[in-house]
Amino acid sequence: MDFNVKKLASGAGLFFTRAVQFTEEKLGQAEKTELDAHFENLMSRADCTKLWTEKIFRQTEVLLQPNPSARIEEFLYEKLDMKAPSRATNGELLGQYMQDAGKELGAGTPYGNTLMIVGECESRLGAAEREFLQTSAISFLAPLRNFLEGDWRTISKERRLLENLRLDLDACKARVKKAKAAEAKAAAAPDFQDTRPRNYVLSASASALWTEEVEKAEHELRVAQTEFDRQAEVTRLLLEGISSTHVNHLRCLHEFVEAQAAFYKHCHHHMQELQKELCPDLPGSVPTEADTLKIEEVQAPATGTRKAKVLYDYDAADSSELSLLADELITVYTVPGMDSDWLIGERGNQKGKVPVTYLELLS
Repeated sequence: MDFNVKKLASGAGLFFTRAVQFTEEKLGQAEKTELDAHFENLMSRADCTKLWTEKIFRQTEVLLQPNPSARIEEFLYEKLDMKAPSRATNGELLGQYMQDAGKELGAGTPYGNTLMIVGECESRLGAAEREFLQTSAISFLAPLRNFLEGDWRTISKERRLLENLRLDLDACKARVKKAKAAEAKAAAAPDFQDTRPRNYVLSASASALWTEEVEKAEHELRVAQTEFDRQAEVTRLLLEGISSTHVNHLRCLHEFVEAQAAFYKHCHHHMQELQKELCPDLPGSVPTEADTLKIEEVQAPATGTRKAKVLYDYDAADSSELSLLADELITVYTVPGMDSDWLIGERGNQKGKVPVTYLELLS
């Protein structure tokens, strides 16, 4: 019990000392140890990274799940370490309702048949959305959350500890300064008009006491300086790790863009197919390359082929396209009437359309 009381009293005294030092600094009555410019820049960059990572994370959550109630439900399941129940996307629900309506109204009627066709397309769109949501949550949201809930909490903890040690250091500096001033005052020449021996004895005793107090304060200052320097180095290493965080988040951002591009491409493809099926003679329903260009019948020209390096992985959307792996080399060429955004790519016996933006053409 005595130990706990002493410990509590010691902690309260330390807290009071820090509070006094902090207050005096704010009032301009005490000196403050300033960190070097490089350290300040590291802290500023870390604060900026945390601020914008948090904003991007929150807004991405809204983009992927606009329903706030659903987001709160997912948050609670996550905090309770429970798996959230599977939830159908809005597109899948709409598709299911349309197909059920088509069956009820009669699949043989024009309206019922169209409901069945559109409902099937909506279900495919919903499935594509589900895949996009899952991919984005794993490849983009999870790393941002890990930074905010893991790395940043560690950095904040170490920065708070550094600030406390900085207050302790400055308080020690103030005590040393006061002790030296008192020592100098006590060591000052006594008044020779007062020749009583007792005064000389008292003056010498006070001087000795203040000398001892200065030595004690200087020892505490050296200890505080050592602890502060050690903590500053630990904090600096953590802050410099923000550069690695940027590299990791950059990679995650690329993955998010790839997932989003693939999602919209699949949606576009599904809607074109639906449009052709419903309105084959509609002016806006232009046949796609896959309809006018038969890949298996395309032959490489005698001249005009080039080598190309693949910049990013690419998954073929249909049988007319060729899947790609980053850094591989393929042969590419154009054919008459082909969209300028695409080329024909060949890899061994495999052949198909490839997007130009995924390639670096070599001379």
